[in-house]
Amino acid sequence: MSVTLSAEPADLDFDPTTTALVIIDMQRDFLEPGGFGETLGNDVSLLLAAVPPCQSVLAAARRLGMLVVHTREGHKPDLSDAPPAKLERGEPTARIGAPGPMGRILIRGEAGHDIVPALAPMPGEVVIDKPGKGAFYATELGTVLADRDIATLLVCGVTTEVCVHTTIREGNDRGYRCVALSDCCASYFPEFHRVGLEMIKAQGGIFGWVSSSAAVLAALAAA
Repeated sequence: MSVTLSAEPADLDFDPTTTALVIIDMQRDFLEPGGFGETLGNDVSLLLAAVPPCQSVLAAARRLGMLVVHTREGHKPDLSDAPPAKLERGEPTARIGAPGPMGRILIRGEAGHDIVPALAPMPGEVVIDKPGKGAFYATELGTVLADRDIATLLVCGVTTEVCVHTTIREGNDRGYRCVALSDCCASYFPEFHRVGLEMIKAQGGIFGWVSSSAAVLAALAAA
């Protein structure tokens, strides 16, 4: 059944059965007070504001049995999947693998690597551990989506200008119709968030569409 989503630059008809909700990197180290993100001087409340809208869309997607995909950015404990250029970025005491407030920074299995409890995956939902910014790079995401004949991605998460944007660009190049949900995404830098969304919908939707949690909930209610 096709439903219509109010979006920019134009409304979008989509079928919930061939649509995936992709929630990007809503991890404790990025969002929670006392986590790595806050120790860098960031205001994590800006990211936490996206949690309630994400919860609402996630609940609706679950009720309809839509494919739900959660991602986590992080690396193997031995750092074998982290290129030198990435390992050398930042202050020596705040680099990937260094001790952080919630365990080693961006290392799989550490407390800070986990998804915030409010958006914790349910049994059976897909969790993609990604070594890069985009959710398609060096992961099984493409196969997961192809196996379910997915055509449209509703994308939430953090940060808008980095991992969300990279994933939408990757998805666009692979032929997916990508929709960024504006209030379900966030950045430590409000201007980056605003411009990131503008870039997605520019030039007739060069990378995709921009919508909101309220618009998605209205569309899914019709389904």
